[in-house]
Amino acid sequence: MPKSKGIDWSSIFSLPSIVFTLLGDLIAVIALKGFMIPNNFLDGGVTAVSILFNKVFEIHISILLITINIPFLIIGYKKIGKTFAMQSLLAILVMALLLLVINIPAFTKDKVLIAVFGGFLMGLGIGLVIRGGGVVDGLEIIAHYTTRKVGFTTSEIIMLFNSLVILGLAIKFGIEPAMYSILVYYTAMKTSDYVVDGFEGFTAMSIISKEDQAIKSLIVNDFGKPISVYKGERGYLPGSFDIHYDCDIVVTVITRLEIHRIKQAVTKIDPNAFFFIQNITEVKGSYVEKLKGK
Repeated sequence: MPKSKGIDWSSIFSLPSIVFTLLGDLIAVIALKGFMIPNNFLDGGVTAVSILFNKVFEIHISILLITINIPFLIIGYKKIGKTFAMQSLLAILVMALLLLVINIPAFTKDKVLIAVFGGFLMGLGIGLVIRGGGVVDGLEIIAHYTTRKVGFTTSEIIMLFNSLVILGLAIKFGIEPAMYSILVYYTAMKTSDYVVDGFEGFTAMSIISKEDQAIKSLIVNDFGKPISVYKGERGYLPGSFDIHYDCDIVVTVITRLEIHRIKQAVTKIDPNAFFFIQNITEVKGSYVEKLKGK
């Protein structure tokens, strides 16, 4: 996310941003109040630390959520962008306010239901806030910043942080809540990924074959998919390194449901064709927008 010189207040207070932020915060608070907090379950990140400290020190979770996130927001303001930091601050303040004023009883005492539905609702709320342009948890901010300092990846830093939080939960409340909290975290993470990235499931397929002309025709004319073509070389195999040929590398964007059919069709043309498939987190373009609208 590029840093901006000033704060884009029109973006922060746009209707989609406000709707996503308010709805996301409300759903996250329902997950916390109705499932997780009454049963000592955590989901990871600053929110998990806030719940844990709330149980240990009996400080209201709203105060903890704001206080613990402040240093992360300062880093985000300086290193990521002012608009992003202010959008995140707004989301955190709204969430803290909702935690303060909303009181709902626990929906269930069934641990599996708590882990699954609590994690799902938490992930849905987090994902909607991200779609609105901010975050309600400063952990990812610090993870991106620390990556450049210590050489670990963002995922490794987040995993280490959450492992320490889960360990603290196990020491305080026992191993069972800690194990269920891992399920909560995984469910929340996968749900937020779907909310942010979408359900279309687009993938990029790259194909290298001596029958590249036939494969181009197959994908464009038979499957109705646009392609991009890169000039490359094939060969360089173990035992025959000096043997190589010029070729076209055919790349196309397809849905997950089309992978198997295209693989079968390509293999019929060239059983020795080499292809690989990559997941795509975001894809834009006029043709893709037509697919999404179908």
